[in-house]
Amino acid sequence: MAGVSSCMKYSMFFFNFLFWVCGSIILGVSIWIRVSKDAQQELEIDSSVFAGVDLLIAVGSIIMILGFLGCCGAIKESRCMLMLFFIGLLLILILQVTGGILGAVYRSQIETSLKKTLQESVNMLQSSTEESKVFQENLQKFQTMNQCCGLLNGPSDWGKNIGNDKICECELKSSSDLCTYYQGRYVYKNPCGDVIIDYLKDHLLIIMGIAFGLAIIEIIGLGFSMSLYCQIGRK
Repeated sequence: MAGVSSCMKYSMFFFNFLFWVCGSIILGVSIWIRVSKDAQQELEIDSSVFAGVDLLIAVGSIIMILGFLGCCGAIKESRCMLMLFFIGLLLILILQVTGGILGAVYRSQIETSLKKTLQESVNMLQSSTEESKVFQENLQKFQTMNQCCGLLNGPSDWGKNIGNDKICECELKSSSDLCTYYQGRYVYKNPCGDVIIDYLKDHLLIIMGIAFGLAIIEIIGLGFSMSLYCQIGRK
């Protein structure tokens, strides 16, 4: 009877060990950010991004579990663990491909939905509640860094608040492609919503490239695990 390839066995163990280490790092850092007040203050993270941190915790946990199954399945030659690894990785690949297809098909709707979300945020720019002030302070930093103002309609998004704390003030102090004269002073005229949308479009190819690279690695992992599974069965 054919034996189990030692090269394939230890290669799969090594790469899944790295996989497990990456998952551990993601999980550990995410939990640290989620529970540590000092970390949240240092990284300037508020409750609005906790959903993203929770997602990273879930991703880190899944990667750790798959890495563990791949390592133990390979080193112990366990067909059960290898099959669980194969099924888990296959489900992730299917979800990844499905997400990519849906993203491509509904791209225009995603942009419309983003603009709708930005429109809801415009109301916070014109508000004077404590929650709105925190959002306004964060947006002011973004405006200064990206030389933009407001979210969808430019300076008018701020309403009466445009006169507070030199909001959107343009450093060039003159009319140009970046600045416009508004209510007695020069301010940035480009909406920050356009900056956000352009940023997402510009980085879409990078995201697709990363997803494609991960898909190739996942397919190789599927091939290795099934080949090892079959070799153990024939031993």
